[in-house]
Amino acid sequence: MQMLQSRDYIVFIIYFLIVACYGWWVYQRKRTAQSSTKDYFLAEGSLTWWAIGASLIASNISAEQFIGMSGSGFKMGLAIATYEWMAAATLMIVAIFFIPVYLKNKIYTMPQFLNQRYNSTVAMIMAVFWLLLYVVVNLTSILYLGALAVSSISGINFTACMLGLAVFAVIITLGGMKVIGYTDVIQVFFLILGGLVTTYIALNLVSDHFGGKGVLNGMHMLTEHANDHFHMIFKKDNPNYMDLPGLTVLIGGMWIVNLNYWGCNQYITQRALGANLKTARGGILFAAFLKMLMPVIVVIPGIAAYLLYKQNVFQTEMLQNGEVNPDRAYPVLLNLLPPGMKGLAFAALTAAVVASLAGKANSISTIFTLDIYKKKIAPEADEKRLVWIGRVTVVAAMILAILISPFLGIDKKGGFQYIQEYTGFVSPGIFAMFILGFFWRKTTSNAALFATIGGFILSILFKFLPLVANLSFLAPFGFSKANDSGVYEIPFLDRMGFVFVICIVAMYLISMVENRKGLRSNGLEVDRKMFRVSPGFAVGALIICGLLVALYTIFW
Repeated sequence: MQMLQSRDYIVFIIYFLIVACYGWWVYQRKRTAQSSTKDYFLAEGSLTWWAIGASLIASNISAEQFIGMSGSGFKMGLAIATYEWMAAATLMIVAIFFIPVYLKNKIYTMPQFLNQRYNSTVAMIMAVFWLLLYVVVNLTSILYLGALAVSSISGINFTACMLGLAVFAVIITLGGMKVIGYTDVIQVFFLILGGLVTTYIALNLVSDHFGGKGVLNGMHMLTEHANDHFHMIFKKDNPNYMDLPGLTVLIGGMWIVNLNYWGCNQYITQRALGANLKTARGGILFAAFLKMLMPVIVVIPGIAAYLLYKQNVFQTEMLQNGEVNPDRAYPVLLNLLPPGMKGLAFAALTAAVVASLAGKANSISTIFTLDIYKKKIAPEADEKRLVWIGRVTVVAAMILAILISPFLGIDKKGGFQYIQEYTGFVSPGIFAMFILGFFWRKTTSNAALFATIGGFILSILFKFLPLVANLSFLAPFGFSKANDSGVYEIPFLDRMGFVFVICIVAMYLISMVENRKGLRSNGLEVDRKMFRVSPGFAVGALIICGLLVALYTIFW
């Protein structure tokens, strides 16, 4: 495998210096405000719309997209882009309905929302849960998969890559949300530029193989010779149906995945919670446009690698232990880049990993400091001490992730699957708790507790139900399919949909019973005027919706 050359290292060092120096400049410029918790954790009033949008994408895109989603493009094609394109639609809903509620009620963390809307018990349970989820699942998988990808491309020792990524992320995170937000603009620039370079090279390779010239010809050859990889909606006979079960990606569980991730996730919403409504909405709209672009960067290269593999261009490079490993698609393409360009793509991958690590570490720090330390451990702590505790938490979380990540089997599951498997057990219940908490004042605390605990139990039940019951009767409706062993399983996204509906119904019944007994929880301040949007936002949202309709119509 061709490793990085001197020109690649020069490009990468330039990237590192630009990010580090700019971050230091931002930190020094606003250093006097760093003793404020709202400034450190939220960069209150400091982030512009373009910084918020860039930070949202930088925090979201990481090695599991570059490596995992490209691998899924190799395996199942453009259909995996539904995670990105449906996210763009979801961001519009979050901007219109969710963000105004958070800002109007001065909510800065997700546990704070639960405390304000329900009670301290629900808030503390979820604060502890989110900390465990963010550290044990998200931070570890991002760090481990990122180090694995960087090591395979550069030839640098895996442990050294892990330590280097962690230190780089910690340096950025210690500067607070303002430094993260503005350095994320640079990270996204490198991420998109490097990603487009890889896509350009991949399409040129396809074009050259078939005797053509240029990326447009390469794209035409791709759609012609790999037509089976350009369908967004799978039929039941598709081998990848269990991953993306037909229309569920448009009207089912995919909405739960995205609305929970983009609307009820400290890691994401924190970027917009320190801004005013107009700025926050502008940033989210910008992020939605960037999400529309992501499949070009992370999915198309995977499809190109699939076609080239089928054409015997690099048969051995895609093999691992004698079997085809789709996750090798992106690293294989990177190793075909010329010196200099490979360094740019390498910088893009590193930028994606570091930005995600920094964002996740900042969210872990925020929840621990404001929702656990300040409330339960040291209520009398002043602002300066809270900021110091926040920084210590960042370092501690990163060290813990380094220590435990090699023992979690992330490499066997794949980072994308690892995250989806564990967060999917709780996403339906959490989203049900949030959505009713937002818009139905009669929802009670015990109903929220049921969604939290009962939703998790129901998810496990549906996961293992096929082992004790024959679910073939669901097959005609598209809700089950036989696996290689002949056992009828429920697709992952459909399971989430079932659990969500059950949680909503159960929460309604529990709340109605308790309301009759005179038990109520605190409602949020909600005014219909909050949901009005500016003409500019409305035009942008309509453009995104139009693009989505066109894409799904063309590639149905």
